[in-house]
Amino acid sequence: MPLLTHPLARRALRPFAALVDQRVRTQTRGTSTELAALRAELDVLKKQSHAVTMLLDRTGRGAHRMPSADQITGLVAEVAEVSGSAHARRAVTSAFRTVVALEALGVGRLAGGTSNVCGKLATIPLLAPPNPDTLEIGTLHGLFATALTRMLHREGTEPRLTIVDPLIGSQLQPDAAFDNADPTGTPVREDVVRANLALAGTALSADGDGAPGARIFKGFSQDEEIRAAVSDRKYGVVVVDGDHSRDGVLSDLQWVEEIVADGGIVVLDDYGDAAWPGVREALETHLATGDSRLRLLGRVATSAFLRRV
Repeated sequence: MPLLTHPLARRALRPFAALVDQRVRTQTRGTSTELAALRAELDVLKKQSHAVTMLLDRTGRGAHRMPSADQITGLVAEVAEVSGSAHARRAVTSAFRTVVALEALGVGRLAGGTSNVCGKLATIPLLAPPNPDTLEIGTLHGLFATALTRMLHREGTEPRLTIVDPLIGSQLQPDAAFDNADPTGTPVREDVVRANLALAGTALSADGDGAPGARIFKGFSQDEEIRAAVSDRKYGVVVVDGDHSRDGVLSDLQWVEEIVADGGIVVLDDYGDAAWPGVREALETHLATGDSRLRLLGRVATSAFLRRV
């Protein structure tokens, strides 16, 4: 008879078997408790993730606002290199928070990916524009102008904003990614821009008296009457984000060269973006003449930064 099946052996081993059974049951109960806790924690995380996704995903804005840690680190390095500032990370963080807040509260969207939008907003104030006059050529819904106003205030500048845009109800620049329909469903109109600028506490005027606030000129930057009206001052900051064709950008750069102040900052949007090759071609052509007083400081994401010397 095998030893383990002998009645005496079974009686002798019974206490040990009971101890093993007890330990197995205890361990199983512990595992079940841990699994239940993990499931509960996962459910909470799913709910939180859904709420964050609703706030930051691309629905209703075209580009998501969920950058990775590596993406932000790379952006901070680019901002630091172009601006020479030790506060690049602070500026990028403030820019990101501003973008999220304004797209949540505002009407429409900020055009462009997170790195490009935050890069522009962070870098411009760090370059210390020589005066508060700021010109934006192409505004869409006015949210970038609103965000830039906030960022300039953070660096101690009270901006005087001038906007040039046809504001005819829709974006004229065709964008295949959106099938030419804005993902927000918001019209491109002056009343929308005014509503968004109000979020920055920006007063609106068209009298050109130089007071802090904003003025809007409806039309194209190539229109002579628009240029005549806007050329009443020298600008410390000029953001070129209008006609993206080679000839259109080249014309804007030639005009901007005349109205930017000494030491002023010129930002050329979508520079290096494969979707808009004409932007890079125009800048290279403009600088190749050798007559330009604009000096390329560098690139952050897909925007070129220049200073008039």
